[in-house]
Amino acid sequence: MSRPVLQVVAASTRPGRKGIAIARWVQQLAEAHGGFDVELVDLAEVGLPLLDEPNHPRLGQYVHQATRDWSATVSRGDAFVFVTPEYNHSFPASLKNALDHLHGEWADKAAGLVSYGGVSAGLRAATALKPVLAALRLHTVPEAVSIPFFPQFLDEDEVFVANAELEAGGKAMLDELLRVTGALSTLRAA
Repeated sequence: MSRPVLQVVAASTRPGRKGIAIARWVQQLAEAHGGFDVELVDLAEVGLPLLDEPNHPRLGQYVHQATRDWSATVSRGDAFVFVTPEYNHSFPASLKNALDHLHGEWADKAAGLVSYGGVSAGLRAATALKPVLAALRLHTVPEAVSIPFFPQFLDEDEVFVANAELEAGGKAMLDELLRVTGALSTLRAA
């Protein structure tokens, strides 16, 4: 039996962003975990325009190639880890736009959250993101990674170097994602 596909979604598209280093760390952690086939999905590379489809995403009648490509990417995923910064007490518009472009492709899949920021560790972004994910029938696991004052974990080459607590939190999140992904696969098959 093949392993489920976990997509690590780097939400920030800002020039000079640091979150891609965190997403790469999550990718490496997930690969070492061994329960998933892991893909890094960088929204800066996906480059979705502001939602411009004439039909409601629920219909799945996409007219733009960028949306069809995005649909194929998300359809391939069985679970997701959203790596999100906190911008003004919420998550970035790039992530909201990426979520809103699709509908059924997200349904009955598991989601984990890795948030980062300053003193709040991105928790307000994670809190704002959860009802959006729930509306798309993504099932967010309670285990999460929240990274306070994240620049302290970047080395001189801007590689993210986690401490033992972040590593343990990431492993717990991945364990739960794997457990829930297995259970949700029966819903998707029905």
